[in-house]
Amino acid sequence: MSPTAFALLGYIAWALIILVMLAGLRTSKVMSRQKAPNSFSPLGDDVGDFGKRLTRVHANCYENLAIAASLMLYAIATGQTAATDSLAYIFLAARVGQSVVHLMSTSNNFVRIRFFLFVAQNLILVFWVLKLFGVF
Repeated sequence: MSPTAFALLGYIAWALIILVMLAGLRTSKVMSRQKAPNSFSPLGDDVGDFGKRLTRVHANCYENLAIAASLMLYAIATGQTAATDSLAYIFLAARVGQSVVHLMSTSNNFVRIRFFLFVAQNLILVFWVLKLFGVF
């Protein structure tokens, strides 16, 4: 499996892990009769601070998955993974790291770290686009 394929599968797996965590949190609220199944806010602001962060992490994963997955799939489908392989593991680590940091805290320092990881991911995506267009 190429680094690009691993990063793609890893991103998908991470998004599923976050989804399962969110489903577990909501299921526990329903089973303990703290919330009705149809009463959850899509913002997560009704399930505590961690629940709110988990909801945002979940949304952020799927909001960014389309661009990242499309680029990696394009590289794989066109046999151009040489353009993406060198940064694929770093991209995945930044994606997972951003989520973990977000889940840990929203203090100023953690938000700075999270933003750095977000910027790193997007710089990698821009670099990949340029490489795939043959600019580099």
